[in-house]
Amino acid sequence: MKEDLASSKSSEQLSFKAKLEQSQFRNRVLVAVLLVPTVLLVTWAGGTLFALVVGLAAILAAWEFFRLMEKGGFRPILPMGLLLTLLMVLNASLPHLKILHPGFTIWLIIATTWQLFRRTPSPVNDWALTLAGGLYIGWLISHFISLRSLPQGYIWVMLTFLITWAGDSGAYFIGLRWGRRPLWPRLSPKKTWEGTIGGWLSGVLAALILGAAARLPLQHSLALGVIVATVTPFGDLAVSMIKRQVGVKDSGSLFPGHGGMLDRVDSLLFAVAGVYYYVTMAIL
Repeated sequence: MKEDLASSKSSEQLSFKAKLEQSQFRNRVLVAVLLVPTVLLVTWAGGTLFALVVGLAAILAAWEFFRLMEKGGFRPILPMGLLLTLLMVLNASLPHLKILHPGFTIWLIIATTWQLFRRTPSPVNDWALTLAGGLYIGWLISHFISLRSLPQGYIWVMLTFLITWAGDSGAYFIGLRWGRRPLWPRLSPKKTWEGTIGGWLSGVLAALILGAAARLPLQHSLALGVIVATVTPFGDLAVSMIKRQVGVKDSGSLFPGHGGMLDRVDSLLFAVAGVYYYVTMAIL
């Protein structure tokens, strides 16, 4: 009996190690070691540098989104999609100029007129995807700049990153080790209920610890943890839905073991919006 138990335990351990190898764990760690300190340093610096990095991430993620749409047989207007993404970032960076309303109006007129002259099989779909991609990525990611501009903005952005990463890491390891029940096989066959619950608990726990370190009241730490841990899986699944439709595994290959920029910011897009509105409506 003991031998059977030991054999079963050894088999499970080997299986877990094999899963780590299959998930390119070493590449993931290497990229994280290089990327995380850079992101934290840029966040600490704030200002123009932070806005430029957010803008670059937005353009790269939007580029990947529109390329994915092309793989799906659509033909969004790439320059206009990137321009709309940039408009959202610029509006957050320079709010005193109030460029969003006139800029978006001009964009709508030009993009719609441009589409009239394009001969594509599905012109309305192409136009709508151009609009959707710019809004989805540009509008959501611009909240990073707005959040960083708030009083104690560095703390809020850091909490957003760290809680999200803690939840992602918890979901990754717990899902690999104990994941059995598929969460949403139609969109993401590898995600499990065990991993998702583990990620949620990891995110909330990280929020409580980090919130205490930042001297936040317990109720705010808990609320931020619940918000981020709850919305991030849906941000991840949203990009999984896009990739599933066009039949690709990753949005790009920018980060070995992690995929593209859109793969890296998918959860953060939802997380930063949740944190921004909670902070502005409940804390400040």
